[in-house]
Amino acid sequence: MANRNMRVMIGTIETANNGFTQDERRTVEFIGEELGSLTSYDYDSDKGCLTDTRGATETLYRTEDGRLIVHTSDWSRWQSEPSTERLHEIQDSDLQTGGQYERLGSECGFGKPLSLDEALT
Repeated sequence: MANRNMRVMIGTIETANNGFTQDERRTVEFIGEELGSLTSYDYDSDKGCLTDTRGATETLYRTEDGRLIVHTSDWSRWQSEPSTERLHEIQDSDLQTGGQYERLGSECGFGKPLSLDEALT
């Protein structure tokens, strides 16, 4: 995939019970490529299943100068609960086994299969 102009949002957006939306996000632009993304849904312990009303999405980018950037979105579809988006510069090691973004790295082809010893610990 070729580099192109990327646009992401950072900051917080929240809708109040009266329907008023307070949007404090800002647009960030950079040249790069999207390498992949991963969405994780919250677990509703009352119902004993996943819920699609809250979750987190991580998207991995490589900038034109080679930096690895993760855009995180912790989102909620409930009124009066904020959704927050952030950018994080990371290292290749963050995408490997034991790294902060191991699951994202695996989704984007950076990870490796676990060894038997790693799986048993």
